[in-house]
Parts: sequence; C-alpha cells; structure tokens
Amino acid sequence: MDVLTYLIFGAIVVLALILLQQRKMSFIAQHPDDYDAIGPAINLREHLNGPLLCEGVIYGPMGRVTSRFTAEMDVTWDGNVGTMAERFTYDRGTVQDRCWTLTLGNDGSVKATAPDVIGEGRGMAKGHALQLLYKIKLSDEAGGHVLDAVDWMYLVENGTIMNRSQFRKFGIKVAELVATMRKVDVELKEAA
Repeated sequence: MDVLTYLIFGAIVVLALILLQQRKMSFIAQHPDDYDAIGPAINLREHLNGPLLCEGVIYGPMGRVTSRFTAEMDVTWDGNVGTMAERFTYDRGTVQDRCWTLTLGNDGSVKATAPDVIGEGRGMAKGHALQLLYKIKLSDEAGGHVLDAVDWMYLVENGTIMNRSQFRKFGIKVAELVATMRKVDVELKEAA
C-alpha cells in the first residue's frame, strides 16, 4: 500500500473510534435504564412542583461559558399534566419567558411541549434520573437554528435537581447547559 492509502485508512479508523466513543462512552450514550435501580426515585409531581429557583450556565461549542442565568419557575399539576412557567434572566439583562406542558405516563414516560419545541419532546424517568429528547428552535436573535436537545435531570438526596443538557446541530455539539433546580421556601419568599 502506498502512503495515501495508509493515511486514508488511518483517518477512517480515527473517525470510527471518535464515533464509537460518542455513541457508547459519552453523555449522549446514557439511557434511562442505566438508572433504573438507583434511588431515591424522581417523582416529577413532587420534585418539579410549586415555585422553583434555577441557576445555571451555558457553554458554547469551545467549552467556554457564554452565558449565565437565573430562572424563576412555577410548576402546577392537574393529574398527570403539568404546566411549568419559566422566567429566565440572563447575565446580559435579557429576559425570556417559556412555558412547558408535561404529560406523564404511568410507565415513567414523559411528553413535553413548549412554543419553541418542534413537535413533541419525549422522555423517560427511571430511578433518580429523567431523560428528555426534543428539537428546539432558537429565537431569530439567536440565529433561528433548530437544534437537537438531550436533557438529563438527576435528583440529588436533598431534593435539588441537577440538569445537564446538550444541544447539537448535524450531530455536532454546539452548546451545553448545566443548572440546578430547587424548591423555593414559600414562607421565606413571602417574608422577603
């Protein structure tokens, strides 16, 4: 074989190893069954209920923080259907309002809709974790791109939910979000 053939073969092997690593050994390789027997179990009607405070950061494609935010959330439930109203305040002073509708199945499945979600998001809660997959359309100010989103929420023993999300375009990670969601003590909020 000549040098060019070795180079092409080597490039194919490296690409195959990178794809294998992404599909089998990375964040997107997780599956809800990985957390099936790990507790305490996340109960969305309990742990995502009432007023919540969310604090987080958004990383750009190079791994650097591009934005920081806080959000006030209020979640109400009517049986298996929840409404999560969110008000995000970003470090640049911009404010974004969103509203999710979550529909829970008896098997741990979750369906999620929001005005900027294309179609319907689908997820599954198992053990202390919840995975949610959806397509999100960014605002026109942010380019109007449609991204594939993978959200993972993990319940911590004190009731806080750790959220890690990755956003991809054509399979390439373009952003990542890490945030906490925790219940607001209503009595303390009213006293303030």
